[in-house]
Amino acid sequence: MKAIKGVLLTWFVYANRYIVSGAWLADLSVAPVKQILLTLNEKESFIIEDLDDHHVVIKADEEWRVRRELEAELEKNTYSLE
Repeated sequence: MKAIKGVLLTWFVYANRYIVSGAWLADLSVAPVKQILLTLNEKESFIIEDLDDHHVVIKADEEWRVRRELEAELEKNTYSLE
């Protein structure tokens, strides 16, 4: 059995913005974070355990890549009044 170091990724909504483990990401009018993470995971597996609607454990060495890709996906789906 091989142990894999994991990181708990948590997201919630505060002041109409998504917060993922303490970092402000995007406006509330975007696709659900969980669905984006599951789609990204299909391309390159990083989820160790899917805990519930607001928590997943991901591979620790993939954390920053996942955060960057999630932020990029959320930005694509953010609506602007400009």
